Amino acid sequence: MGGHVKTLEAIEERFVLHWGEMGTRWGINRTVAQVHALLYLAPKPLNAEEIVAALGVARSNVSTSLKELQGWGIVRLVHVKGDKRDHFESLKDVWDMFRIVLDERKKREIDPTLAVLRECVAEAEKGKADTHTVERLRSMRDFFETTTTWYGQMRQWPVQGLLKLFRMGDKAKRVLGLTEAD
Repeated sequence: MGGHVKTLEAIEERFVLHWGEMGTRWGINRTVAQVHALLYLAPKPLNAEEIVAALGVARSNVSTSLKELQGWGIVRLVHVKGDKRDHFESLKDVWDMFRIVLDERKKREIDPTLAVLRECVAEAEKGKADTHTVERLRSMRDFFETTTTWYGQMRQWPVQGLLKLFRMGDKAKRVLGLTEAD
């Protein structure tokens, strides 16, 4: 791409625009998500000017987006021989990428919520809340503790093991002895 402006093919544009829209639904800035999508699809690292040209967004938005994506650890700065400009590339392995995103979301959203739930339960159990409130808080805390423990365990599984688990589908219910009534 060096030296000329690459225009997005229709399918690339469709994905980039959709990823941007989904980003807003996930609480991520649209441009951040679009930059990520563009870099994910790019066959080689892109510099900021190429990103600006491909997406038609302001240079300042691209710079901010690149910093955020680097902060998440899913985009990295690379150098291209013979070009003094900074270039950027996305992780290409979707499993690595989503593990990093899930880790970051857990750290930023789930961990603080779990900490507050634990504090609220401890305070509520000291008689500072009615029985119903204590039960609701315990239930929510237990849910978050169970799911974060499960995530911590699944996070360590190799990709092939996760694929086998996911592909089991309803077979897992039979293996676990679960019936439709459960």
